[in-house]
Amino acid sequence: MVRAKFKCWSNHGGVVTLHPVTDGSEENKTFWKYTPGGQITLTITNPDAVNQFEPGKEYYVDFTSAN
Repeated sequence: MVRAKFKCWSNHGGVVTLHPVTDGSEENKTFWKYTPGGQITLTITNPDAVNQFEPGKEYYVDFTSAN
């Protein structure tokens, strides 16, 4: 498993954009050191799910093999 930390940059009409964290805490600086760039864009049609993403809020993202 790989864990990353992303910040929600925008949530417009169910399109959520997240970018890696860069600062704000020692943990964020560590994540930035190993995840220097990138973006996650999600299109979400479930209103309950899309409302979970708040611009400016940080989220952990875990990548685990599905195989």
